[in-house]
Amino acid sequence: MAKLNAILKTENYLAGKWTSAGQGTTKILNKYTGRSLATLPLATDAQVEKAIRAATKIEPSFAKWSAGKRQAHLQRLHDLLAERRDAFADLIVKEAGKPLDYAKNELERCLLTLSTAAAECVRYCGEVVPLDFAAGEGKTAFTKRIPIGIISAITPFNFPLNLVLHKLAPALALGCPVLLKPAAQSPLVALAFTALVEEAGYPAGVLSTFACANEQAEVLVRDDRMAMLSFTGSDKVGWHLKAISGKKRVALELGGNAAVLVDADADLDLAAKQCAVGAYLYAGQICISTQRIFVVESVAADFKKKLVRAIKKLKTGDPSKAGIQVGPLIDRGHLERIATWVKEAKAAGAKVLVGGKVLDKAHNLYAPTLLDEVPRDQKVCAEEAFGPIAVIESVPTFGAAIKRTNQSRYGLQAGVFTNDFAHVQEAHDQLEVGGIIINNIPGFRVDSMPYGGIKDSGLGREGIRYAMDEMTEPRLLVY
Repeated sequence: MAKLNAILKTENYLAGKWTSAGQGTTKILNKYTGRSLATLPLATDAQVEKAIRAATKIEPSFAKWSAGKRQAHLQRLHDLLAERRDAFADLIVKEAGKPLDYAKNELERCLLTLSTAAAECVRYCGEVVPLDFAAGEGKTAFTKRIPIGIISAITPFNFPLNLVLHKLAPALALGCPVLLKPAAQSPLVALAFTALVEEAGYPAGVLSTFACANEQAEVLVRDDRMAMLSFTGSDKVGWHLKAISGKKRVALELGGNAAVLVDADADLDLAAKQCAVGAYLYAGQICISTQRIFVVESVAADFKKKLVRAIKKLKTGDPSKAGIQVGPLIDRGHLERIATWVKEAKAAGAKVLVGGKVLDKAHNLYAPTLLDEVPRDQKVCAEEAFGPIAVIESVPTFGAAIKRTNQSRYGLQAGVFTNDFAHVQEAHDQLEVGGIIINNIPGFRVDSMPYGGIKDSGLGREGIRYAMDEMTEPRLLVY
């Protein structure tokens, strides 16, 4: 607890100063025990305006920092976080309800995100443009990447630090100030990291981090002084924010109901083990959690048995305990929503293969649930569950699995278990998603890879270098 108290911040950080002033407060709860962790002020319009002005003031000089200076500061941030990784992991467990082992994994990913951003500072560049032909004969041309300006960043609860860093780290690598509104359920980790930004020597205005009501968050979206909105969250909110964002650049990392395709020649033991973890780790509260599983019918019966056995081996309970894989849902509302969706699916004819019930209402625990024979219009199929639910369906062929996967308004990532390279090529050509993961679950992500979706899953790409592309403009020189 002493380590946690050493990093805990209960004030907003605006224009280089910590403040407890605001318009009301919000209480942050331990997601398993329900006890209060902290109370934060909600930023006012005037405070948000002050933060925007500070970012506007610092932006010209920050954009001119040398690559070496930007790298040194990011490396300092990396080292500060590494020193306090255990306290940060503990805070993630408490405020986000993330199982301890998975929280520790997030911290390791955060360190990789920061070190990758530091490396990109000194290697990120434009390109030589071939013009020495036709009307361009004798000409030389190249581009350099120009930072676009101030970034407004809005982040979700489920990766309360690493998804912050996927916006903040590339911005700091380029010299773009950031105004950060973290998720209402889990803002404490972002504020704790903001203290590291201050300690690392970044000047006032480079980063402001604050809790606020939706009205103040929308100021960041509407204000023309913001050059870009980077949002991760639900598709409903994301597309609304894009609609009110005006002419600024927008990157949206939204939801999904990610599919796994299990081919007739797949390693069924591997697929079952991976799908069990991919569907229920962190109670399925990951936008690339496995939700829909399509299995070629010649192996479907065998695979279902293996998958049910793998699901029953998962450990559910207190996320602070080592070995727990399935912790609480983020709040009571989501627990009740999941219970309602399963109840509706059962009423429509779905068969429960395992789970299908609340385990512990006091701690917001829902049993890892696998449903079969689910009508396609049911929410557990058609919408993003963001809970410990997966649905399984037998299909006649691998091609049919691709067709069923594409019958979704989402398109983030998909996992394909196959040993047929022709089917790998077919999946790459035909699956309507941003990423295809072979012989693994759609939840696979390395933080340097391009990550994002199509259709209602969003637009733009994250992954440090790819996010830097989103946050810059190419400026062409010809002579």
